[in-house]
Amino acid sequence: MSKRKISSIVIVTLLVLMTFNSYFVLDETQQAIVTQFGKPVGDPRTSPGINFKIPFLHKVQFFDKRYLEWDGDRNQVPTKDKKFIFIDTYARWEITNPLQFFIRLRDERSAQSRLDDILDGETRNAIASHDLLDIVRSSNREPEITEDFLEEIEVLQDISVGRDKIEEIVLKKANERTTDLGVRILDFRFKRMNYVDDVRDRVYDRMISERNRIADQFRSEGQGKARVIEGNKERDLAEIQSEAFRQAEEIKGKADAEATAIYAAAYNRSRTSVELYKFLRTMESFEKSMDEKTSIILSTDSEFFRYLRKLN
Repeated sequence: MSKRKISSIVIVTLLVLMTFNSYFVLDETQQAIVTQFGKPVGDPRTSPGINFKIPFLHKVQFFDKRYLEWDGDRNQVPTKDKKFIFIDTYARWEITNPLQFFIRLRDERSAQSRLDDILDGETRNAIASHDLLDIVRSSNREPEITEDFLEEIEVLQDISVGRDKIEEIVLKKANERTTDLGVRILDFRFKRMNYVDDVRDRVYDRMISERNRIADQFRSEGQGKARVIEGNKERDLAEIQSEAFRQAEEIKGKADAEATAIYAAAYNRSRTSVELYKFLRTMESFEKSMDEKTSIILSTDSEFFRYLRKLN
C-alpha cells in the first residue's frame, strides 16, 4: 500500500472521528454543560435535540432534568418538650441551573450529600423548636364522643402550629440555603415518626392500662344494669305472685261463703225437708259402702241403725 493511500485512510478516519465527536444528542430528560479543560463553556444546553461542540476539545456533562428523590436517614431527635423521637423524612428536588449546579456541586452524588446536611439540619431545628403534639397532628379536630364517661379521656389539646406548617417551614428554610447551588427543593414530608424504643414501650403500657380501665368501667356499668334488671324481675315476680295469691284467696272466700249460704239455706228449711235430706244422704252412704256380701255391726245410737229400725 502506497503512502498516499495510507494518508488518505488516516485523513478519512480523522474526519469521521471529528464528525462523530463534534455533536451530542439531548433527550427530553437531560440537560448538559459543555466544558473545556474542566471549565464551563457557553450557556447550559437544556433543549432536546442535536447540539454541537468542538471535537476532542470540549467535553459534555449531562444532568437529569426530571424530579429527583432524596430519602433522609432515620434520626433520633428531641422535641421542644424533651421527648425523643425517631424521624424519617423524604423530599423531591430538581436541578434548575445546570451551570451553577456544576460549579458548586459537580454531580448528583455531591448534591445528595449536600442535601443531607441541609435537610437533616433544618429538620432537627424544626423538631427541636416545637412540641410533640405539633409534630404529630395537623389540625385541632374535635373527637367524636360516643360515651359520656369517655369525654374527659378523649379531650385533645389544641396545637399552635401543626405538622403541615412545620414541613412548610423546613422546606422554606432549606430552599433559602440552596439558592446558590442551582437546585430547588420541590416538596418535603415526614415519612414516619415514632418514639424511641424505651419511651414507646412506656407509651404502649400506658395505653393498655387506660384501655383496660375503660373496659373495666364498661363491665362495671354493665353489671350495674344487670343488677337493676334482676331486681326489677324479682320485684315483678313478687307482685305477680302476690296478686295471684290475693285472687286465689278471694275465690276461696267466695266459694266458702257460697257453701256456707247453701248449708244455711238447707238447715233453715222445714224439719221434714231436713229429715228427707238426711235420709237421702244416709241411703247414698249405704249404697256406696255396702253390697250383698257386706256385714256390719251397728251400735244402738248409730244413724244407720236408727233408720234401719224405723224401716222394720
